[in-house]
Amino acid sequence: MFVPCSGWGLGCLRLCLLRVWASEVAGRCACGACQARLYGSGGSQPDVSRSGPARRTLKEWVLLVSPFGRLRTRLPCSLAVRPLDPLTYPDGDRVLVAVSGVEGEAVASLQVRYDEAQKEVAIVSDVIDPQASVEVNAPLKFDLNIKSSGSGCVKVQNIECDNCKIETEQGTSILQSVKSQKLHIQTKGGNITLQSKMGNITVDSSSGCLSASTYQGAIDVYVSQLGTVELKSHKGSVLVKVASSLQAYLQLSGKEIDVNSEVHVEEMDEAHKDDGVIITGLLNQASKHEKWIKADAPKGTVSFRSQSWFQSLKLQD
Repeated sequence: MFVPCSGWGLGCLRLCLLRVWASEVAGRCACGACQARLYGSGGSQPDVSRSGPARRTLKEWVLLVSPFGRLRTRLPCSLAVRPLDPLTYPDGDRVLVAVSGVEGEAVASLQVRYDEAQKEVAIVSDVIDPQASVEVNAPLKFDLNIKSSGSGCVKVQNIECDNCKIETEQGTSILQSVKSQKLHIQTKGGNITLQSKMGNITVDSSSGCLSASTYQGAIDVYVSQLGTVELKSHKGSVLVKVASSLQAYLQLSGKEIDVNSEVHVEEMDEAHKDDGVIITGLLNQASKHEKWIKADAPKGTVSFRSQSWFQSLKLQD
């Protein structure tokens, strides 16, 4: 069982046939804007209000759209995306946009428009107050192309699309019950939590903590800087590639374990349990209590090897 970490971070992720969700993330990630009004889908989780001046809806838009279009956003503030209520909008042909903030926040710079030829809804602003938040209710099958600058957070819930692309700088990204044929997530220093029922996960992790799991697929991760990393493939294999200077406590468990000879592991210990192997050790004189990498593949192989940052660029298609 993995020990929870205080945040989750990764650089880039691509996969097919993905379903992901976040669990208990709102309490772990310090992103008030993401927590403010993001739990409206299903009503199973309470709203978490931001402290300070009262926030209110400043402006709303209702757009008539194709049910199979695309949402494109370029924002420095937090964004929440969830599907339309199918009972209220059975045709799935609307996009609802609401911007919230405190009294006096300017929203005039926020551009919201629909390109009928491209079937694209664009929500764009470079100068909107980062403390504002934008909420979007879109058709269930809408593709997503989201870019968040600064500390803007992103939360996506219950969307089923062909293409989902999310890029953040320092903001938290939370994906909850998202199904996508092609998913790409990239962050420079933000936090991400994801979990997959099916499909392969490929991650280029640049900083922070990373938690990723898949039931049937394989996991391929490159870690250049480390908070904590927790990986599990229930029926597939896990490949972990690390920078040669990375320091971490290792716990690798699987049907088979393959540690490359170039990796310098001290105090290595090997144990056999339940028809599997567990290897622990210290990578580059690390401390057991600071940063760790835990990888588990009970039905497959856990491979661990050193890789340079330059070699990792092959992940960037």
